[in-house]
Amino acid sequence: MTVRTASARYVGFGKEGRGSISTQSGVLTEQFYGFATRFENEKGTNPEELIAAAHSSCFTMALSFALFRAGFTEGTLDTGCAVTLEQSDGGFTITRSDLTLKAQIPGITHEQFEELALGAKANCPVSKLLNAEVSLTFELA
Repeated sequence: MTVRTASARYVGFGKEGRGSISTQSGVLTEQFYGFATRFENEKGTNPEELIAAAHSSCFTMALSFALFRAGFTEGTLDTGCAVTLEQSDGGFTITRSDLTLKAQIPGITHEQFEELALGAKANCPVSKLLNAEVSLTFELA
């Protein structure tokens, strides 16, 4: 079993509050986040951006391993992810995580690639965690 940790701190409340996020690895150390980074594009991070990074990296790694198990040893996978935060009854809900994949894999058929990509989407741990619609569009060059 693998356990990874992160922590968040928020000083003050509401729009005037200021948060920071730190991760076990140290990649994020007291990284600023707050209302303006989440809703007004101020420099800093936000939960949706971090979820998008986690989902795109998890899916891409899952697909990489599926391709390797299928006998493919070279190629490139470039995945983007857009996480949607919508206002709903008295709060906000993350409603979507949209993966966009561009791949170059010599010798693979479209059908084989589609099967492996959809399997990775369904089975990557972050896809399983999210309780939102998860979509995937892809382009095989």
